[in-house]
Amino acid sequence: MSVRPTLRCLRDELGLEVPPVTVPLNEVDHPLVRKANGQFSAPSGPRERIRAVDDTVMFKVKVQRWRGALVDAGEPSWLVAAGIREDGSRDDFYAALAESLNAARIRYNAEHAQSLATQTYSAGLLPTVDDKDRYRAEAGVRLLRELRAAVHSVVHASLLDGHEHTSEISGAELGVVVRAAEDNATYVALRIVGSVPDDLVAVVLSLVPGCDRDGWYPEFAMPERQLRANEQAYSNLMDPVAAAELLEAHDGA
Repeated sequence: MSVRPTLRCLRDELGLEVPPVTVPLNEVDHPLVRKANGQFSAPSGPRERIRAVDDTVMFKVKVQRWRGALVDAGEPSWLVAAGIREDGSRDDFYAALAESLNAARIRYNAEHAQSLATQTYSAGLLPTVDDKDRYRAEAGVRLLRELRAAVHSVVHASLLDGHEHTSEISGAELGVVVRAAEDNATYVALRIVGSVPDDLVAVVLSLVPGCDRDGWYPEFAMPERQLRANEQAYSNLMDPVAAAELLEAHDGA
């Protein structure tokens, strides 16, 4: 599970500018964001609920003098409020948070015929349409990272033993064979098993290390086997230096 600040919390309370969409908000450089992601990365991690907030389940996040309120919404979860504990005081951030949400409940009840039964009203802190749009906009970055990791993993495995290795990526089955010949001939097969992005093949081929992006040629078979249904195959030459660097990088990881 990843934790990301809402845009309001990021700007108004963490004091950060909204980074380009290539930087997922769960990776912004702030101690409270790092702490939240570390603490809530596992479903069984430590949880301390903010009891004074009763209309939404919120949990405490604490690091150094920073205090935060987190809403566990699965993937992603949200840091919805943040502040600094003042020197010489107790954890007054959470008391102030509850007071502000109690005031929001009073305003809500004054403006609506049907009153809230809760003591707090936290809708103003929860993720908005803009927050969810930003998360969806980052989907391409997340997919590219997953693709790169999958491609490098199967290429590395094939470099070690010369056999075909496969991985499931974004609705497609990827198979890779790197032949340990002088030219390091590389064969890539993509079997489309569902709805995938139109440019998936081109993206996957571009991620194979040490291969000229314009050097891929279609093949009618993989080494030692025929193509399966809905499968496409391509071949290229891999730079031995890049192959060695990939092996070293994986072995040192």
